[in-house]
Amino acid sequence: MKERPSRWVVAFGHRAQAGAALAFVVPSLTWGAFRARRPVLERRRIRIAGLPKAFDGLRIVQLSDVHIGPTLGKRFLEDVVHRVNALRPDVVAITGDLVDGSVEALADATSPLADLAAPEGVYFVTGNHELYHGASAWEAELGRLGLTVLHNAHRVLDRGGAKLVLGGVTDYNGAGLSPHHASDPARAFRGAPDGAPRILLAHQPRSAYAAAPHGVALQLSGHTHAGQIFPFMFLVPLQQPVTRGWGRVAGVDVYAHRGTGYWGPPFRVGAPPEIAEITLVAG
Repeated sequence: MKERPSRWVVAFGHRAQAGAALAFVVPSLTWGAFRARRPVLERRRIRIAGLPKAFDGLRIVQLSDVHIGPTLGKRFLEDVVHRVNALRPDVVAITGDLVDGSVEALADATSPLADLAAPEGVYFVTGNHELYHGASAWEAELGRLGLTVLHNAHRVLDRGGAKLVLGGVTDYNGAGLSPHHASDPARAFRGAPDGAPRILLAHQPRSAYAAAPHGVALQLSGHTHAGQIFPFMFLVPLQQPVTRGWGRVAGVDVYAHRGTGYWGPPFRVGAPPEIAEITLVAG
């Protein structure tokens, strides 16, 4: 008959297991809290078929999922704006989930956005969190601050007659709020010049399926946070076709931004926040 271990041995084993778990969890959470407020610069070069020579080397700085709200405020956004402007981008693109609160609550915290500068424009599309806090009010407020809101709309960038189309759609789930906020790529590119490469700002990567029939060469998205905290990075792919970095969806190149801030717990483990600088290359 096998002798059972004593209570002391069992208790010691449990304590050793708990100690080992704490030795792993505490440093991870400490590092995750430190990292969550310090976005890294991620530089990518993406080839665009048919890109006119005039736009070869165009740099887009993308922000996404900043989540200004209860724990990330004006000071954090001021630092982000300063870093973006220091890069001297041609275009700034904000792909949704900028805020976690109403215009009334966050007007002062988001005021630094008025200082963003780019010669070809600063653009914004809504994410699901804008839907939760008054998407129409936020579109109006960001327009007041000088951002160009692409609500199922586009702008044509022109350099000496060479053209590049920059479109934007409302969030994938916008129809759940109202028909006015339904995502509509067809409407976004209505009237766009034929033959000009098309770039789409869309909060969720899965918007690429609807965008593909409209000739989109590159879609810039966010939403996923690349999982943000273990083990969510293994769950996000169940919903989104690209969760971080570059991927290809239905023939569309998609860049999934990891997010500039965070949502919920102030931690990022295994998925550091980012400011993305994307350089377009002819090819």
